[in-house]
Amino acid sequence: MIMLCAATSQASDLGYPEKEELTFGFIKLTDMAPIAIAYEKGFFEDEGLYVTIEAQANWKVLLDGVIDGRLDGAHMLAGQPIAATIGYGTKAEIITPFSMDLNGNAITVSNDIWQQMKPLIPKQSNGKPVHPIKADALKPIIDKFSAQGKPFNMGMVFPVSTHNYELRYWLAAGGIHPGYYAPHKGDTSGQINAQALLSVTPPPQMPATLEAGTIHGYCVGEPWNQQAVLKGIGVAVVTDYEIWKNNPEKVFGMTKAFAEKYPNTTIRLTRALIRAAKWLDEENNKNRSEAVTILSKSHYVGADYDVIANSMTGTFEYEPGDVRAVPDFNVFFRHNATYPYYSDAIWYLTQMRRWGQISDEKPDQWYIDIAKKVYRPDIYMKAVRSLIDDELMLPADFSALDNEDGFRDPQQHFIDNIIYDGTKPNEYINKFTLGLKADDKI
Repeated sequence: MIMLCAATSQASDLGYPEKEELTFGFIKLTDMAPIAIAYEKGFFEDEGLYVTIEAQANWKVLLDGVIDGRLDGAHMLAGQPIAATIGYGTKAEIITPFSMDLNGNAITVSNDIWQQMKPLIPKQSNGKPVHPIKADALKPIIDKFSAQGKPFNMGMVFPVSTHNYELRYWLAAGGIHPGYYAPHKGDTSGQINAQALLSVTPPPQMPATLEAGTIHGYCVGEPWNQQAVLKGIGVAVVTDYEIWKNNPEKVFGMTKAFAEKYPNTTIRLTRALIRAAKWLDEENNKNRSEAVTILSKSHYVGADYDVIANSMTGTFEYEPGDVRAVPDFNVFFRHNATYPYYSDAIWYLTQMRRWGQISDEKPDQWYIDIAKKVYRPDIYMKAVRSLIDDELMLPADFSALDNEDGFRDPQQHFIDNIIYDGTKPNEYINKFTLGLKADDKI
């Protein structure tokens, strides 16, 4: 149980960083913003940290860089440290003391698929589609592809990515099977029994791959949905905010060995990232325009200002001219966005089990134990207490974390209306119509 007002860690207790020169990796996505802002605003330097930031070619290269020590830490898919810890794909002890954001992804389909979906979607009085758009409108099209013997291909960024699980969630809620994994049989395609065939495409290559016709749709973070819309090659049909309101997204990952060898450095870099996240959201996003200017630089995201601004400044353009207010599309600090909740980690594990990446049934305690190995609110709260002691942030900035136990209250804002309680993972898994449950095995 945590009481901020009873913090015992005084500012003078926070020692010098054991390692001062650090290299962090990232993928060209807007949700890497806390790293860029911590660098540009001098928050890393305030901690005595001299950081080099390097864009990585894809998520696998990034993860390998953290594991082999080429990178000291990185912007990561939330599923990466979890999967590495349970030995799916690779085996390594990766932890996270900092969640980087909420929401920020969307699903885009090609113009051709959109023209087939659109007549099946209810309209508002102004003629625009009623949102959220459900995959029910995509199912007849996929059925037609199947009847013609043609594959329906969609892109996602990595097998353990939020995007893979969000795309699967949306498809399955519409009655479309996204396929199973069977790692115990050596099958990591994720396409067993699939009606929609999902495969990996690096985020910046999504629009070009869609335009080439290799895939018919994809799920990715920004700015790669808005770029497809502004280039006129696709339509964003649903945001992840509509699939799961305020869903947890990227994390900042590092090896457990790094955190143990350099504990002061770990707390100090967490402090810098927390300050950056607050800067991004403070005073009703007043700094977002400046943040977009920073992110549009070629050594960060490297996309046009207007493309990044479309989603970072409180709006989202679904199809050309259909711009709607989505004030929480990108959240970096509000709603306890930076706190590493155990229940967030457990949700990812439930989806790994649902689609077969975890082959066998596990007891509830197994899910909780894995979450506590990876997500480290203890480190996060040391950073918070020292920021308050140093008067760099106020207790009120974290008042919602008083008495936090690491489990969010049961969440009910999913597109299929199924309620998620992180303390009961098996009960949650067994609620789904599509997916493995109980002792099912492929």
